[in-house]
Amino acid sequence: MPFTVHATDGAARAGTLTLPHGEVETPIFMPVGTQGSVKTLHPDELVELGSQIILGNTYHLWLRPGHELIREMGGLHDFTTWQKPMLTDSGGFQVWSLAKTRKITEEGVRFQSHLDGTKMMLTPELSMDIQASLGSDIAMLFDECPPYPCDEKYAATSLALTTRWAKRCKDWVTENQPLTAGKPQNHFGIVQGSIYADLREQSARELVELGFDGYAVGGVSVGEPEHEMFRAIENAVPFLPADKPRYAMGLGTPPQILEMISRGVDMFDCVMPTRIARHGTAFTLDGPIQIKNLIHAKDPRPLCESSHPHVSRFSRSYIRHLFRAGEMLALRLLSFHNLHFYLSLTRQARNAITAGTFPEFKDSFIKRYTANAPQK
Repeated sequence: MPFTVHATDGAARAGTLTLPHGEVETPIFMPVGTQGSVKTLHPDELVELGSQIILGNTYHLWLRPGHELIREMGGLHDFTTWQKPMLTDSGGFQVWSLAKTRKITEEGVRFQSHLDGTKMMLTPELSMDIQASLGSDIAMLFDECPPYPCDEKYAATSLALTTRWAKRCKDWVTENQPLTAGKPQNHFGIVQGSIYADLREQSARELVELGFDGYAVGGVSVGEPEHEMFRAIENAVPFLPADKPRYAMGLGTPPQILEMISRGVDMFDCVMPTRIARHGTAFTLDGPIQIKNLIHAKDPRPLCESSHPHVSRFSRSYIRHLFRAGEMLALRLLSFHNLHFYLSLTRQARNAITAGTFPEFKDSFIKRYTANAPQK
């Protein structure tokens, strides 16, 4: 997968990913479409937002409607009508979240379906097979995500298993040569190691030696303090190739994303923008607001001065009314708005990197965003 870095500002990078279904300009935020849909939004709205790549969830799509059905329907792009690039996760994080019902073995992970309790087994080879059937542009390797906190011995054992699974994923890909849009599917290795610097370095070096199209830092945003999250990135990125994309999985708040960009990360995803939107929280340049609060009952202003025209025509007062009335439009408007906020943020970060002003942009944004904390 060609990845070109066009500009740098410190460790921050502006680049372009060339994928089977199109180009992606980085830094980039990737909206999450867990079940093959970004909740409440039409694919055309995602295009209007400037979304260049979205996520699909291997675990959920495997359980329902099933990867074989999706393959018969032409793959996830045709099934969902989204014809731009798509990344699928490996299912490893969802299995991690099922800690009470899972059993990790050398072969893979045994667990019970959250839908009906059916006993399931997910292996590195099956994860790759499912993602090949889905036809994503980028498929993530199957890994074991250690919990936080965990001791160094557990983290080391978990890391060794992740590396062995990475080798099995690569062997499966080499043997089967999965294609999407007639071109090779890309595969990203996932750096693990919890909060331990030497393990993060070891994981990065082992994955680079195996050789993949890109690299992610996993096992972050799993309950650890923010400074440990940053340290995990700092302990991994220096050992990853400069000519390959870097992806921080499952992150984060707007300030966290800017901090990660400043540490050399190119790609991000997070359910936060749409999840909290459905509960009435909107991102603004002055920090998040809870639109259902009484303070907004007679507020004629738009959600934010930077709102997309699709949303800025509506007052805070009206959107609050929609929430209180249980209208679906409320969820759609806030989901659209929050994704616009995130996509605009990474787009502005890219422009600042290109202009050589990224540190100033980052500091200015974070200063204003956090000035009114705690949340209103």
